[in-house]
Amino acid sequence: MSFYDDIYPFYRRQRTSFIFSGRLITVILVFVVLALSLLIILPGIRGKSRLFWMVRILTSLFIGVVIVALNFTSDWAEARMTTNATYKSFSNAVVNADIGLHVGLYGINVTLRGNPVVQFNETINYNEIFSWHDTMDHEYEDALLRGLPDPILYIVEKFTLNSPCGLFYQYKYSGRYASAILWTAFCCWILSNILFSMPVVLYGGYMMLATAVCIFFSIASFSTIKNAPECVFSIGTNSLVTEYSHSFWLALATGLLCAMIGLLVVALYVFIPDKIKEAFSAGVDGDEDDDSLFSEGYFNTAFLDRVIVTPATSKGHI
Repeated sequence: MSFYDDIYPFYRRQRTSFIFSGRLITVILVFVVLALSLLIILPGIRGKSRLFWMVRILTSLFIGVVIVALNFTSDWAEARMTTNATYKSFSNAVVNADIGLHVGLYGINVTLRGNPVVQFNETINYNEIFSWHDTMDHEYEDALLRGLPDPILYIVEKFTLNSPCGLFYQYKYSGRYASAILWTAFCCWILSNILFSMPVVLYGGYMMLATAVCIFFSIASFSTIKNAPECVFSIGTNSLVTEYSHSFWLALATGLLCAMIGLLVVALYVFIPDKIKEAFSAGVDGDEDDDSLFSEGYFNTAFLDRVIVTPATSKGHI
């Protein structure tokens, strides 16, 4: 066994990196199939209500899939930088790479991509996930055994129990409470759809407002990661600084959308209750269709000529 370019050959070259959450793909596929199934029945809805029902179905499913998917995304907060860093332990090899830290509700995701990707005759393109299931110490020990690069090990070590940063519990419980409240929001979303399908539209609006409130509380719960002690992630000459990312802002936008829909439904119910009830009814154009069916008629005049109409007489005159 020999050394090659300061890289120890007993490190594993082949690895299975985290690319995309299988649970997230499952959630998206389930909602896509559900959306297609509901859109298929749109031709069976008569009149002008077809467009309203299409918008209603797509908007409702968008809210539902966002609420569920946010539990499995890994970009509630992110930090990125490009620096020169030591590649592996006990080695003097220095690589130029893009390093990223992605924080989700169930763990963190650390990325390392070389500039260029191939350096020292090796492809430097890592994407590793570390979850909060137990403690980060077990994940860290496994990363050591796998021989992951130094930048990844350095970041993961900051989240272990023995780290002086004390980040583990703050991040873990902030994510757990945020996830639990998001599942509560999902239950409120289901109830709002059930109530919208019944003649209690006002309560459906209230449940949509409750959905928005739960989403806002989940955002507030995750925001408590900022209460964690200040910890500097210094790699090379640069430092990582986490900022709120896509999932955080998507959750905020979805909460505002739910609040707007709930307030709109409640306001319309107060001012025009009959119209809003009619709008959420499957037979919104039923009366118009019935009138068009009975607007024209044909009578058999020959039969009517033989009909003798006798005036009704009361019993008292018999």
